[in-house]
Amino acid sequence: MRSTASILHLDLDAFFAAVEQRDKPSLRGKAVIVGGLGGRGVVSTASYEARVHGVRSAMSMNEARARCPHAAFLSGRFHAYREASGLVMARLRELSPLVEPLSLDEAFVDLAAGPHADVVDDPARLDGLVATLRADIVERTGGLTASVGVASSKLMAKIASELGKPDGAHVVLPGTEADVLGPLQATAIPGVGPATAQRLRLIGAVTVDDLRRLSVDELVRALGQATGHSLHRLARADDDRPVVAERETKSVSVEDTFDVDVTDRDRLGRTVERMARTVARRLGDQRLSGRTVTLKLRHHDFETHTRSSTLAGPTDRATTIAATARSLLDSADLAGGLRLIGVGVSGLADWVQDDLFDDGPEVEPEVVDETRETTVAEYRPGMDVHHDEHGDGWVWGSGLGRVTVRFETRWTGPGPVRTFGADDPRLRPGWRPAEA
Repeated sequence: MRSTASILHLDLDAFFAAVEQRDKPSLRGKAVIVGGLGGRGVVSTASYEARVHGVRSAMSMNEARARCPHAAFLSGRFHAYREASGLVMARLRELSPLVEPLSLDEAFVDLAAGPHADVVDDPARLDGLVATLRADIVERTGGLTASVGVASSKLMAKIASELGKPDGAHVVLPGTEADVLGPLQATAIPGVGPATAQRLRLIGAVTVDDLRRLSVDELVRALGQATGHSLHRLARADDDRPVVAERETKSVSVEDTFDVDVTDRDRLGRTVERMARTVARRLGDQRLSGRTVTLKLRHHDFETHTRSSTLAGPTDRATTIAATARSLLDSADLAGGLRLIGVGVSGLADWVQDDLFDDGPEVEPEVVDETRETTVAEYRPGMDVHHDEHGDGWVWGSGLGRVTVRFETRWTGPGPVRTFGADDPRLRPGWRPAEA
């Protein structure tokens, strides 16, 4: 580990929900839940107003509705999230050329590699740098807030940002890592989710201090060779991983060419699931995870298309990769058959956020194929629309051939609500980038 607090971790607060509240004035200060709205959908992000009712990421949307029925339930708008993320990552690159994004809303920064390297030896100046960074992000993004942690390692920087949530900062000074980490629940260590925590409880480990009292052999017997050794180190704040701005491995993928063009959707689905398992195994072997799942399709006439879906956080789980790829396949046109199919994962990070021993949730995320054109039947709650007479707004709700729209944007106050026929020629999907 380093002798200075020179690794910064930034995490945008309730990112997807915060972007929706920023862009929809009528939802500011209210419960907002973003995720898949279908019967098998899960929560991607919940605003803090929804979290007080027990709503959490990866919870089934049905349970979220039961816990917080008064919330606004919205589908994702990844164009808006990418735009906001780009502004934040650009600001982080002003601090250092070594910026390692983990997802759209999260990144590590190596301060020692940038123009402010001298501040890491001065706690007061370091606090000032962090305060300036957080204020700049609010200004550049139009109101989004971030929690920031700074420490001598990736592990402690990430934990420090958690201690600063929401909209705060925390610095772990070198030499205090063990004292900060010890009293925390074992689940504070990334990768220790509910299933792993249950295994640890069976051997008497609830806190990180409890973990430290276990020998490496005891952890290996309970968790396996790789995980046991890893947790034995991390419980002692032993983490020397560098911040990596550019990865040699950009994606992990597998593809297959058929001897005869295939039109059977069930067969293709089974092939996709097998490929997802292979990709997940390769990610696991390299201790990588990724956020973007891509399905590659080459048709009988050699025309090739790719369809992608971006998840809320990085994963290396076969069930999640397979469910996402199959959803993309379900919407694909297989007329004439396919001669090649492939599955890949990109947006890679060395931080696996899934529970190490969780076999998968009972429901899988509902994904939206962002390559598809929206039709009148696909107006989804939360999506941007434009009406020739009333201007820009967003879908409040839809169904039975009707679309209800609230006409407001991030630059207006709360706007009026009007309902139209779903086939109204004056109404169409709409999005415009942030104003300069």
